[in-house]
Amino acid sequence: MRVLICDPIASAGESLLRQEAQVDIATGLSKDELIDRIGAYEVVIVRSKTRLDADVIRAGKRLRVIGRAGIGVDNIDVEAASRLGIVVVNAPNAPIVAAAEHTMALMLSMTRRLPAADAAVKAGQWGQYRHVGTELRGKTLGLIGLGQIGSAVARRVEAMQMNVIAFDPFVGPDYAARHSASLVTLDELLAEADVVSLH
Repeated sequence: MRVLICDPIASAGESLLRQEAQVDIATGLSKDELIDRIGAYEVVIVRSKTRLDADVIRAGKRLRVIGRAGIGVDNIDVEAASRLGIVVVNAPNAPIVAAAEHTMALMLSMTRRLPAADAAVKAGQWGQYRHVGTELRGKTLGLIGLGQIGSAVARRVEAMQMNVIAFDPFVGPDYAARHSASLVTLDELLAEADVVSLH
């Protein structure tokens, strides 16, 4: 089996594929270049940069699987693939931890005023008390969306002793309670939260 990787993926994933298949990596291909190459492969793997429209997919005469290393498949013409019997798969759980950690980093960065402090120091203005910021302990985090990423954030802020409220019309109070959150209306969330995070 031959696999074409069109966008960078984790080296661990690449290593696993190499145990089972012949793997070629060709990133940054234009549409025409991709059309010229794709016919030799049974599997193509993309992330968000490479677009697989109907023209590209039709050129994949041997293509059986299109893999999206990530959540969305908006860069893949799923209908065109389905008409040709090509399976489109994605990795919806792949970015959960990374997204939750990124949320934590942004929250800490903003409440501790790190961007302003960084800019001031780079401008030669040392003032250690001007950019102290505020603690998150005891503050209220409002999560708009308590799905997989929102609930991962809720689990992480529990260690920071934050209160968590959430608005999500698709989950019930029991689910929210399992993630140490209380469900509220969107208006209540916006009025009560010290920090709001949209998921």
